[in-house]
Amino acid sequence: MTALLRVNGLRIEGRRNTRAPYSEIVRGVSLQVDRGEVLALIGESGAGKSTIALASMGYAKPGCRFSGGEVMFDDLSVLDLSLEQKRAIRGVRISYVAQSAAASFNASLRLDDQITEVSLAHGFGTRAEAEERMVDLARRMQLPDPEHIVRKYPHQVSGGQLQRLMAVMAMNARPDLLVLDEPTTALDVTTQVEVLAAFKDTIRDSGAAAIYVTHDLAVVAQVADRIHVLLGGETVEEGTVEEILHNPQEPYTKRLMAAVRPPPKHCSGGAVAGNGAASDLVIDVRGVDAGYGKKIDGSPAVKILHDISIEIPRGSVVGVIGESGSGKSTLARVISGLLPPSAGEIRLDGEALPGDVKSRSRDQLRRIQIVMQMPDVAFNPLKTVGEALERPLEFYLQMDAERRRTRVAELLRMVELPPEFATRRPQALSGGQKQRVNLARALAAEPEVILCDEVTSALDTVVGAQIIDLLKKLQTETGVTFVFISHDLSTIASFADKVVVMYGGEVMEQGPTEEILTPPHHDYTQLLLNSVPEMRVGWLEEVRNA
Repeated sequence: MTALLRVNGLRIEGRRNTRAPYSEIVRGVSLQVDRGEVLALIGESGAGKSTIALASMGYAKPGCRFSGGEVMFDDLSVLDLSLEQKRAIRGVRISYVAQSAAASFNASLRLDDQITEVSLAHGFGTRAEAEERMVDLARRMQLPDPEHIVRKYPHQVSGGQLQRLMAVMAMNARPDLLVLDEPTTALDVTTQVEVLAAFKDTIRDSGAAAIYVTHDLAVVAQVADRIHVLLGGETVEEGTVEEILHNPQEPYTKRLMAAVRPPPKHCSGGAVAGNGAASDLVIDVRGVDAGYGKKIDGSPAVKILHDISIEIPRGSVVGVIGESGSGKSTLARVISGLLPPSAGEIRLDGEALPGDVKSRSRDQLRRIQIVMQMPDVAFNPLKTVGEALERPLEFYLQMDAERRRTRVAELLRMVELPPEFATRRPQALSGGQKQRVNLARALAAEPEVILCDEVTSALDTVVGAQIIDLLKKLQTETGVTFVFISHDLSTIASFADKVVVMYGGEVMEQGPTEEILTPPHHDYTQLLLNSVPEMRVGWLEEVRNA
């Protein structure tokens, strides 16, 4: 095969702020991507995966600089190109799909205007042709009502739908190289199968190539041809997918493989025993309807939740699963008061809660905390970790300054971070460290319930497993109740006492984990279980042909 991209001895330096010295974060990495090939970069958070992938576009993150090596794209020496020359190939010959679509779209522009922008700016046909490609790609990405969903604004679609629309935007100009940075992280398992197939078909049909950055080794097995394992900015091991998955040679690669949770059909479920009896409910959701917008009669213009009733025992872990758009995150917003229900009620310790967060007392706010999916957008970048953690201590518990500083150190130790992290700003932390701080901020309020909305989906396999272990430890130590929203069935199977399966804004079934995940299953639950990727080559083709 002909090499499309060659990276030789790449070295990149970085620093935390303008006063800090530079240190090497990518140490002499060399790799090659052939036309029609998918090269997967794997490794834990901070290994340099995204930094190396972005280097293929001649881009260094803020605070980083190239210090050695070369990047050859076709016959172009990318690192030697001027900024204008780099702009001429970015989005055209090399396209990037970021991990966080929510942080990548302009909230004030319609999706179709953003998706077709590159094609029109570079003269790739008329607007009608660009829109035709856009709708065709949206259909291949299994987006609902593709002709109309692309006319919406970013906030009007779900996180999983927005991630797929970002892939549509990247592929609209028919690039030679796709840089895919965790592109299926925000997707449920059923959607992920279709999106992976769309990526694979697009790369094969166009003769393009791809760098696939991921922590999901089951996904790697479906789309990649070769794997490049990274640790601390250095190459640990490389080889074909079969070689790395089934015969890893290096201890670190073996550790990555060991961190992969088995598919839920092989799990016993209910790994954590709840501390509360079924009759001791901390949250009782009764007949809740909810949606967005408002009709003249006051009902939602777009109804998302339909007659939802869920009982959450005190001290338990309740897992909520379902595909993108099923209403999982909307349910969390309703429980937390961020979205008032249009019908039904939420009870906390037997007392009805006001539907709107603005009408809840400070104590009611304190007792229910939420941890969002993307730690990157959850913090004020101008505030230190200590300042972020002190805010709930002051607001909810009225602690004085000295007590707050002591408690911040205790909270950081609880989430297994050193107290000196209090002086750092969010941009100096890895994704896993930010998520730990996110949890510490929720714990600072001393809540009864923590709503965890996809808290491990943005993390690599090793760090994600560490966060789950941390949640188990915190639940044992504090007795806090977790509502764990996820599309990762393997995690739910290993962590939850009770499972709630949602589809189209309705509860399909609910019950103890071992009961829900043991045959016979509800038809939709069976579909979810069948869609969990297995860590073996050929699984995707088997599912598509089934």
